[in-house]
Amino acid sequence: MRVLSHRGHWLEQGEKNTLAAFERSFAGGFGTETDLRDVLGSIVISHDMPSGAEMTAAEFLALEGAAALPLALNIKADGQAVAVRDLIEKAGASQAFVFDMAVPDTLAYFAAGVPVYTRMSEVEQQPAWLSRSAGVWLDAFEGTWYDRDLVEKLLDSVSVCVVSPELHGRPHPETWELLAPLAGHPQLSICTDLPLHAATFFGVNP
Repeated sequence: MRVLSHRGHWLEQGEKNTLAAFERSFAGGFGTETDLRDVLGSIVISHDMPSGAEMTAAEFLALEGAAALPLALNIKADGQAVAVRDLIEKAGASQAFVFDMAVPDTLAYFAAGVPVYTRMSEVEQQPAWLSRSAGVWLDAFEGTWYDRDLVEKLLDSVSVCVVSPELHGRPHPETWELLAPLAGHPQLSICTDLPLHAATFFGVNP
């Protein structure tokens, strides 16, 4: 299992998607999830509507450690596929993948050769283009609807990144216990606000 920090390894809410959180995440050996939007012809790091003052995706990808660790790039706006591919290739970020783009926009990422994780949740139990995807972004908005058998079945054919429940304001222990027997699987990862806790719980080295 690999542990990915959600919007970086932040210690307080205001640090999400900031340089400090990203540097802390990479220094700790964690993979990192972050959000990409475009503004004035540039790709920037921003979960919400950007102002233009945000860190650029190029600056994020140039941080020490970024190229060597898993990067989950949450696509928040359409039409970025070629630009995102070029940024990933320039940075040599071989473990980067994209997810959460609109379904039609997904085709552009396939065409650009960017690894895609297709979304799967209680309202999307038939993920789009699973056979063409590098992985599954396994989410649960209102409660853990999947079981260990489903995770294992998915892992037979693709990588799986599980969204930890605290990202949706729910307790995480039940889901972590469900995943614990699979912690040794190299194609499994978890995106969490608690990366240090997760690394200790699952017994994995970041």
